[in-house]
Amino acid sequence: MKALFTALFAAAALPSLALAQAGAPRQDPAALKAVAEQYLKLQASALPGKVTVTMGALDPRLSLAACAAPEAFQQPGARSWGKVTVGVRCTAPSPWTVYLQAQVSVVTDYVASAVPLAQGQPVTAAQLVKMQGDLGALPQGVITDMAQAVGKSPTVSLPAGAPLRLDNLKSRPVVQQGQLVRVVSSGAGFAVSAEGRAIGSAAEGQVVQVRTPAGAVVSGIAQAGGAVLVAF
Repeated sequence: MKALFTALFAAAALPSLALAQAGAPRQDPAALKAVAEQYLKLQASALPGKVTVTMGALDPRLSLAACAAPEAFQQPGARSWGKVTVGVRCTAPSPWTVYLQAQVSVVTDYVASAVPLAQGQPVTAAQLVKMQGDLGALPQGVITDMAQAVGKSPTVSLPAGAPLRLDNLKSRPVVQQGQLVRVVSSGAGFAVSAEGRAIGSAAEGQVVQVRTPAGAVVSGIAQAGGAVLVAF
């Protein structure tokens, strides 16, 4: 008898429970889009140029429990410009996660070749031009500051109008393989120098190995003027 009463009570409670759930506050989709848009603008704020975020539409059939503090996020390593995916999640009172598509446009100046550039030849400022474009449509690592390109050499020949990238330019070596260099050793309260012969080539600031007259091999930082700094 008791079991029958319990079953009847549960059956009677179901419609009330359904009505309570149907009347529970629902999450405003516009608020979710606003949270995601603000997050993407913040992520792109460090990029040079004018940022415009265009959010994709949410499924109109989506019905989520209201959340007091929805949080936007991206997967680790995801870039913050171009066509992106951003998630918005809630931890309480009802956990849920949704994903939105967006287009993040970053219109900025970038450096391009004004004339054809030959492989291995140092680049001058007169051979470069500033152009404007959307980072999302440009190659990864595009150069936005001419100072990053002047004096470096293309690793491949480039036609006029080509965007310059950090990975297709290399710095001119300040130390050449086989060159006689000055090895400068310094530490707390002392500095000594001696001659050595470079085992490899290196641009300024790169690590290079040097063989001393005694046959020892040391590693140091290549400096302009054919010096190699070894710190202790």
